[in-house]
Amino acid sequence: MKPIALKVLSAAAALLLAASAHAAPTLVQDVRVFDGERVHERRSVLFDKGVIVDADFRGPAPVDARVVDGAGRTLLPGLIDAHTHAFRFHELPVLFGVTTQVDMFTEVGMMKKAKGEMARGGNHRHADLFSAGTLVTGPNGHGTQFGIPIPTITGPEQAQAFVDARIAEGSDFIKIVMEGGYGFKPLDLATAKAVIDAAHKRGKLAVVHIGNEKDARDVLEAGADGLVHLFPGDAKDAEGLARLAASRNAFVIPTFAVLESMAAWRGDDLLADPAFAGLLDKDGQAPLKARYGTKERGAMLAAPKRVTAALVKAGVPVLAGTDAGNPGTQYGISMHRELAALVEAGLSPVQALAAATSAPAKAFRLGQRGRIAKGYKADLLLVEGNPALDIKATRRIAEVWKDGESANGLREDQRRQVAKAAQPGAKALALPPDGRISQFSDKRLASPFGMGWGPSTDSFAGGKSSVKLAAQPALPDGQVPLAIDAKVEPGLPFAWAGVAFMPGAQPMGSVDLSSVKLVRFRTRGDGKTYQLIAMSQGVQIPGAKSFVAGPEWREVTVPFSELKGIDPAAVTMLGFNAGPQPGDYRFEIADVRLLAN
Repeated sequence: MKPIALKVLSAAAALLLAASAHAAPTLVQDVRVFDGERVHERRSVLFDKGVIVDADFRGPAPVDARVVDGAGRTLLPGLIDAHTHAFRFHELPVLFGVTTQVDMFTEVGMMKKAKGEMARGGNHRHADLFSAGTLVTGPNGHGTQFGIPIPTITGPEQAQAFVDARIAEGSDFIKIVMEGGYGFKPLDLATAKAVIDAAHKRGKLAVVHIGNEKDARDVLEAGADGLVHLFPGDAKDAEGLARLAASRNAFVIPTFAVLESMAAWRGDDLLADPAFAGLLDKDGQAPLKARYGTKERGAMLAAPKRVTAALVKAGVPVLAGTDAGNPGTQYGISMHRELAALVEAGLSPVQALAAATSAPAKAFRLGQRGRIAKGYKADLLLVEGNPALDIKATRRIAEVWKDGESANGLREDQRRQVAKAAQPGAKALALPPDGRISQFSDKRLASPFGMGWGPSTDSFAGGKSSVKLAAQPALPDGQVPLAIDAKVEPGLPFAWAGVAFMPGAQPMGSVDLSSVKLVRFRTRGDGKTYQLIAMSQGVQIPGAKSFVAGPEWREVTVPFSELKGIDPAAVTMLGFNAGPQPGDYRFEIADVRLLAN
């Protein structure tokens, strides 16, 4: 039978299992219950037709009910990830017990599709989505770098119209970006305050992405309802910031999962758990293995931990959010690291559980979810053990229900697909004997495998940079150099132009280059600094290593391990780029090799 047919049948079986689970009431019997605020050591919970019928059921089980043994287990509300970017992997959150995502920026068409599924009651396989839609940023601001054309704002006078346009698109709340680092042009405070006021005028929450302590204070004083990140680095007055947030009735989402990625820190390895790793194929694991940072700097986490502890002491609602969609994170699974990180930062396990259930439901006005109580949505997570004592017990998942329907079939189907994809057969690509991948001539830019070489610019992200490639006269050893004349235009914080090598048979197809230990090439040029980059499947941020192309030919050797954040077993592209500073560039490369030693 063809694989596609197997996949279809498997999916159909999962749907039948879900349908059968929905056909009768479910009673989770004699189970420890965390109701969103407190723990009840022994209760029975009855739910039917997607709603909790009785959160403290007593008496014999209904004759038609499915009875689930709760002995030694804990029943929780389905987890709510209060900070995601839900662009892809929509099948993953529910598999890990995350039944609601609060999205901080996604494509409007995708947001509308998700809302349509929710409205039709056909969202049992995916987490519910509440979204900011398009974030509020200025030209060349944070959020404009993802290749999705978005509207931007330039001044306070545009605030009300901008907010009204977002609401018309379907935004549930308004997200503002105050981020001036990493080459982004920051939004000014006057405009941010005008947007906050405009959102409140329409009865919408206004939350703010900040990058430092000053901006955090400024936007809280301007009336922001919440901070959707904490900041790495220093905090001069954590207690004062916490008191200010409390006085303004604001909430805070620290997003430790992504802060740890920025610090290249691995608090604990979620993929070391076979039950979790078995739900993620290579594509799904790649973002979790990646990191923003290239050098471990655990000290960056001291300030957000200190601020979080102060927030808890001051009574400020702290919400669990992962910033999933970024390197170092993955939808669903990263929530379990976020919970542990919150406990490490000073929350009790019970407070951390509330931060992932009732607290975000209240903060974002999500209605009857996030609690185990009569009339609330039957989005539920059953785990082995007691996460109120050991927060990592949330990882020992026994069952998940979304709208009252069991996700057991979905989880088992996912395990089968991941196991099948991991079966032996695929091998690391056999490299040419000399490792050379550049076979340049005046007729073609050839290579011994893959699609080969071609121009690469920021045009797909809306940039205007350009490049010209031209083979040059052969060197004495017969190698033909490639000249790269690049013009990097202003307009993007990460503008580039250069040449790319595609090792796969299709555009951005992945190849296993795990046997490669070194990238070696020769270069010369105008004396400017360039970058060797690598991309891998499922990772949006390239691994990069700088080099200088001086007036004389020189050999450059880069250990493949220094191209941080990529998966060598799933490489999609190597590139030699000029940028991000605007200007004219010229450099040459020759004799590019991938070497096993």
